[in-house]
Amino acid sequence: MAEKQQNMLWGGRFTGGLDPLMVAYNESIYFDQILHKQDILGSIAFARANFNAGILTKEEFTKIETGLLAVEAEWAAGKFVIQPGIDEDIHTANERRLGEIIGKDVAGKLHTGRSRNEQIATDMRLWLRDELHKIEGFLVSFLKVTAQRAETEVDYVMPGYTHLQRAQPIRWSHWMMSYGLAFASDLERLREVIKRVNRSPLGCGALAGNPFGIDRQAMATELGFDSLLWNSMGGVADRDFVAEFLQWGSMLMQHISRWAEDLIIYSTAEFGFVRLADAYSTGSSLMPQKKNPDSLELLRGKSGRAFGHMAGFMMTLKGLPSTYNKDLQESVEPMLDHVKTVGDSIQIAEGVLATLATQPEKMRAALDPFMLATDLADYLVRKGVPFRETHHISGQCVALSEATGTPMNELTYEQLAGVDPRFEKDIAQVFNYDKSVEMRSAKGGTSKACVLEQVAVLKSMLE
Repeated sequence: MAEKQQNMLWGGRFTGGLDPLMVAYNESIYFDQILHKQDILGSIAFARANFNAGILTKEEFTKIETGLLAVEAEWAAGKFVIQPGIDEDIHTANERRLGEIIGKDVAGKLHTGRSRNEQIATDMRLWLRDELHKIEGFLVSFLKVTAQRAETEVDYVMPGYTHLQRAQPIRWSHWMMSYGLAFASDLERLREVIKRVNRSPLGCGALAGNPFGIDRQAMATELGFDSLLWNSMGGVADRDFVAEFLQWGSMLMQHISRWAEDLIIYSTAEFGFVRLADAYSTGSSLMPQKKNPDSLELLRGKSGRAFGHMAGFMMTLKGLPSTYNKDLQESVEPMLDHVKTVGDSIQIAEGVLATLATQPEKMRAALDPFMLATDLADYLVRKGVPFRETHHISGQCVALSEATGTPMNELTYEQLAGVDPRFEKDIAQVFNYDKSVEMRSAKGGTSKACVLEQVAVLKSMLE
C-alpha cells in the first residue's frame, strides 16, 4: 500500500499505508470520472498558460496537449482503464495516464503551480454550465408546449378551485398559464444561476494563488468562462454555485410536483377533465381496469429527492472553515444526480402535457351555479350597492337555493326579488359561465383576451 501511495499526487509526505476501506472511502473516481472532458480541457488551458509564462517549452506543451487529447479519446471510446487504489479521482487518473503516454518527466510538469482544489472547482463549473444550458433547452421546450396548448384550448371553461372546493369559473388555459408563468420565472432564475456558475477559479492554486504569473483571464477565455473568481481562497472553496443550483432545482421541482398533483386529480374518474396517454401511464397487476398516472406520481415523488439533495448539501456546507476541506467532495454526487433528476423530470412533464387528452365536456359539466354567487354580488355592485352588503345578499340567495332544493340559476325572479328588491329581471343574464369568465378582463384575469396576453408574455420570456 505504501508503494501505491508514492504514485498518488500527495504520496511523498506519507510512509505508512492507508486502510483499504479508507482508500475506497476517499476515492471519487467512480463518480467524478464524468468530468473527464472538462478536466482535460482545463489541463490543456493550464498547460498553455504555463507555456506562455515560460514554465513549459513549446515542445513540452505540444507533447502535453497531444497526450491529453489522446487520454480524452480513450475516455470517449470507453477504453480508459481505471487503476483502483491509484486513480483516486479524475485528476489523478488523467495525469497518471498522461505520464504513461508521453513520459513522466514531461507529464510531471503539467501540475506546476496547480492544485486539485482549483482543478475540481473548474471541472465542476465547466460541466455544470454545459448541463444547465441543456436544462434551459428542456425548460424552453416544455414552455413552448404549454403556450401552444393554452392558445389552442383557450375556449375550454372549467371550475377553478380554492381549498380544493369549486370556486369560480376559469379557462382551462388560465390554469395552464398559472404554472407556465411560474416555470417561466424558473427559467429566468436558471439564467441567473448560469451566470454565477460560469466564473473561473483556475489559477487560484491551493488557496493562496499562483506563483508563476500565469494569465488567469486567458485561461478563462479559452474555457468559455464569463469572468473570474477574484479571491483565491474563496475560489477553491466556493460551492455556492452547487448550492444555488440545488436550491433552483428544488424550486422548479416544487412547481412540477404541484402541477403534477393537479393533473393527477383532474385525471381521476371523479373529475375526468384529462386523460393521460398510455405512454405515460401504467396498469395494475391485479385490477385490469386501472390506468395509473405513474409519470405524474413519479414527478411528485422525485421532488422529495431533489429537496434532499439541497438540504443535505446545505448541512455539509454550514460548519466548514474557510478554503478547501475534503467535505466538499460531497458536492459532486448531489450535483450529478440533481442534474439528471431535474433534466429527466422536465422532459417527462413535457411528454405528459404534449400527449394529454383534454375532455372539455367533462370540464363544463363540473361547473355549478353556486360558482356564480360572486357574479350575483357583482351585479348589485354595478347598481351602486356596497360589496359587503351584496356579499351578504348573495349568501342569502345561496341559502334559499339550498333550502328549496332549487339550483340557484333556476330561482325565479320573484324569489330573488324577495331576497332583495334591487334585483331586476335582467338578473337571469348573470347565470352564464362564459360571460362570467369574460367579465374577469383586468390584466391577469381569465377572460380570453387576458389569457392570450399571458401567452404572449410567456413567449417573450423564452427569447
